[in-house]
Amino acid sequence: MSTVLTSLEDSKAEDIVTIDIKGKSALGDHMVVVSGRSNRHVVAICDHLVKDIKQSGIGTPKIEGQEAGDWVLIDTGDVIVHVFRPEVREFYNIEKMWSAPEMNEGRLH
Repeated sequence: MSTVLTSLEDSKAEDIVTIDIKGKSALGDHMVVVSGRSNRHVVAICDHLVKDIKQSGIGTPKIEGQEAGDWVLIDTGDVIVHVFRPEVREFYNIEKMWSAPEMNEGRLH
């Protein structure tokens, strides 16, 4: 996780949000959501992150969406990283979806 966050900070990723999904999903333990200022910045953030992940020995992550640079998903196994352009991030608002309370945590109203 620290490799991911350090790489994102080095790439000047904006609005970094980490979400603990351990026990909520079999997808991984943590989700990180960040923004890049433009398509080129999103792609540059992802290129840098993938390089840092490989160099740290974590493995080779799975990558989806890097061609367009609007929303890129990088799956390291334990950490899932979403890199968005700000408008796309606002539209999908996945932080809100993953931060919602569990249904068994009590009534919502």
